[in-house]
Amino acid sequence: MMTINAMQDPYSIDCPGRVSQIQAVMARENIDVYLGSRLRTLSWVTDAFCPWRSYVVIPAQGLPTVFTFVIDAARVADDSWLDEDHVLGYAPLGGMDQITQIADFITETLRLKKGRVGFESGMSNYLPEGNLTLYEYESFRSVLPEFEFVNSHHIVDRLSLIKDQGTINRFREASRIVDCGHKAVKEAISGGGWKGMTETEIAGIAALAMRKEGSVWEWSFTGGNEIASGYRTGLAGGACTPATTRKLSQGEPLMVDIHAMFKLCLGDHAHNYLLGRATDLQLLHARNFIDIVSQTLKTYSAGISPVAIAERMMELAETKGFAEHMVPGFEHGIGMMGDEWRIGMNDGPLPYWTNPEHAYRENEVVICALQYACPQDDIGFRYENPILITKDGCEPLSKFALGVEIVE
Repeated sequence: MMTINAMQDPYSIDCPGRVSQIQAVMARENIDVYLGSRLRTLSWVTDAFCPWRSYVVIPAQGLPTVFTFVIDAARVADDSWLDEDHVLGYAPLGGMDQITQIADFITETLRLKKGRVGFESGMSNYLPEGNLTLYEYESFRSVLPEFEFVNSHHIVDRLSLIKDQGTINRFREASRIVDCGHKAVKEAISGGGWKGMTETEIAGIAALAMRKEGSVWEWSFTGGNEIASGYRTGLAGGACTPATTRKLSQGEPLMVDIHAMFKLCLGDHAHNYLLGRATDLQLLHARNFIDIVSQTLKTYSAGISPVAIAERMMELAETKGFAEHMVPGFEHGIGMMGDEWRIGMNDGPLPYWTNPEHAYRENEVVICALQYACPQDDIGFRYENPILITKDGCEPLSKFALGVEIVE
């Protein structure tokens, strides 16, 4: 039960209520125990950061129990709303490994001798997804021979799609922190401050500023804060640019894509500069980029789909003559930690990929993400910003002004 203090906390989340929602679906689908292994599931259920291989076992009634690597179990218990009796450590010792511990927990603690186990499997382009591996699946089936295993990833996917107010407030705070990182970068590179700097220095300036504001992790798995300068900004399809020791140079573009995490919710915003001076060609590319980002933000609202947005934006790019510079995708998904890449429901024509016809609903959160790349001109721009879908539009959560700025 939530305390009065928790109810007054703008960032509070009803985790017991989330478990009850899962258990209600389990009852409807005749699932006796749910074995969650994905990072997104651990975050959504436990409200704790679980960086080691972890599992959460959810019974038909009562509290879930987390199994994580023994060196981190006490910390996860301290971070989570669960008590230490419901966060257990596994270790490479006889009878202490995760397969044995979880199987014994199901049969001895939960006293289940047979039934249906909901587990999580599939595929993803996101490295730390956490789907049950083939070895784990075969091992669990071997030690629980009387149980039927049912792929049930859709339960958490559906329940976590619409964000509650506490989660939305966390996203807003994560984005405020990112804006502080951008402010620090802009101050550092202005007035010729960029001269002699490297991409890694830019990443560090942003990281320090965001840490001071309360970020606990540069959450991206693509190198933390992504910084690109010069030709690297125009790498075709290159929406992954870990910072390098490349020095910034006059007349070149600079792309600053930085990330923060606040209470497991993620901030992500990319801003673009031209260093020292700008050519007419660079300014033309910049205007094209700003035009399509502005129109994309005006297009999002409840009821529209990813494919409708892509079709409208690519038509605009064709009309203005820069379609060849656009990656034909305008977003990627976002949720709590571990839920970076799902957009809408994965129930479309390609299994485990976004349903392009998914109709957005109010209080979904996605990353508006555009990549404009012109490698032949050694230039490109990126825009990323979490947006809250509203009834009639969207709310960009990062408030850092859209633009391609020339810094002397």
